[in-house]
Amino acid sequence: PVPRNARDINHIITAVASSSSRAKTQEFINSVGIPSAKAYGSYEELVIDPDVDIVYVATPQSRHYQDVLSILNARKHVLCEVITINAEQAAHLISIAKSHNLFLMEAAWTRFFPHTREILSILHEVQSIGSPQRLFVDFSILADATSRLHDPNLGGGALLDLGFYPVTWAFLILYKHPKNESTLPKINATMMLTERGVDEFTGITLTFEKLRAVAYLTTSISNSTPKPFSILVQGEKGEVMFSGSPPRPLSYVVKLKGEDPEEHKLDYTGNNGLIWQADECARAIRDGKTECIQSPLEDTLIIAKMMDEVRRQGGLRFPDPLEGINAST
Repeated sequence: PVPRNARDINHIITAVASSSSRAKTQEFINSVGIPSAKAYGSYEELVIDPDVDIVYVATPQSRHYQDVLSILNARKHVLCEVITINAEQAAHLISIAKSHNLFLMEAAWTRFFPHTREILSILHEVQSIGSPQRLFVDFSILADATSRLHDPNLGGGALLDLGFYPVTWAFLILYKHPKNESTLPKINATMMLTERGVDEFTGITLTFEKLRAVAYLTTSISNSTPKPFSILVQGEKGEVMFSGSPPRPLSYVVKLKGEDPEEHKLDYTGNNGLIWQADECARAIRDGKTECIQSPLEDTLIIAKMMDEVRRQGGLRFPDPLEGINAST
């Protein structure tokens, strides 16, 4: 923690688990260089380990709801990738976490980058480009035919794994803009489904009438994000362009009308970007908090409901076991 000036906290990777075998877990531990971590051959073993305070869930999308539920029922705190398949599941997990006074957070790591705060300050506080008018975001990858992204039984498709990030940027830049006054957008969405029933392409238009701004969001598992810019914000006085992928931009350029562009390189020295959200989880748990202000559970639920509406309009529903909730818990 010292290189990023995080002397107030410390992280210890206590244990790692795989659903398949202890040998596979040990192989992973060796590959990433954490020899002190315990290797478990099942998730059930990990969640009952008394030395574990918080569990980071990075299993396939289809497992998130049940995995997080089992961890919460074991009275452990949770940091999870895009938290559930739908908003009903997210609401249920939030309710369980609150009832046990446990920390729960969606791992929207992009929110925690120091430069994310810097960019939002430029757009919301300084308002260098004036009031935002249009936002374009694309996050797409060319997924191999064998990828889990093509499998509906694993919660595959573009929207939940990739489209989450364009939606998150629209949420941060436009929904959270002070002039928007937390007014929900009008949603128009289209999808092209594969023969297996996942979204190959998804296009989303979010109209923020209060702000008089529109977001055009696209995602695909059959193409790659165009270069050099994956995010473009246009306003009355200029524009801001982001290079790199939306989850982890590499730089941004501010171009005001009639002025030369200013490029700002982003520094990930010493880590890949995941550590900032881990820092805030540690601080929250240390201070007895059950969520982080940078990624509050209210935001998680709003975005989950927006994604539900996109899927409804696109005609995408996953096999029933993936969409349900465990009402007995």
